[in-house]
Amino acid sequence: MEKYQLDSLDRKILKLIAEDARIPYLEVARICNVSGAAIHQRIQKLTNLGILKGSQFVMDATKLGYNTCAYMGLFLKDPCNFEQAIEGLRTIPEVVECHITTGTYDVFIKVFARDNGHLLEILHDKLQPLGLSRTETTISYTTVFNRMIPIEDSEDDNSQVDEA
Repeated sequence: MEKYQLDSLDRKILKLIAEDARIPYLEVARICNVSGAAIHQRIQKLTNLGILKGSQFVMDATKLGYNTCAYMGLFLKDPCNFEQAIEGLRTIPEVVECHITTGTYDVFIKVFARDNGHLLEILHDKLQPLGLSRTETTISYTTVFNRMIPIEDSEDDNSQVDEA
């Protein structure tokens, strides 16, 4: 598999769109002092490499009525049912993140609920039927910050990406 070396233009583009995903390509081109077509081609290349995975709007969960954010470590009764449990988690809209991690848990998830009562319903009615032996839950009071990974200015081996 070939490696693609990110150059300074790639990194500048990534920084700009990470700050504002709605920035017009022509504005990116003006800031980078290249043509709009060049920006379009670079963004297409970064997308094809899997570096960019689309764009999305970020919604404020509390303004949508989801006042409880919880992180849950899940323990499966039978680890052989792992794939089935993951597929079940995909069907629960309140589960917004799912991670396979090292350490104590079989699976680690992030859940949004309207309130603690709704969180309890999710746990009993949606999560337990997936074959859990137990869970450990941590409720988040607030998110202090949430950001994208930094885009480094220097060209080094860490900026090499496997081509698809």
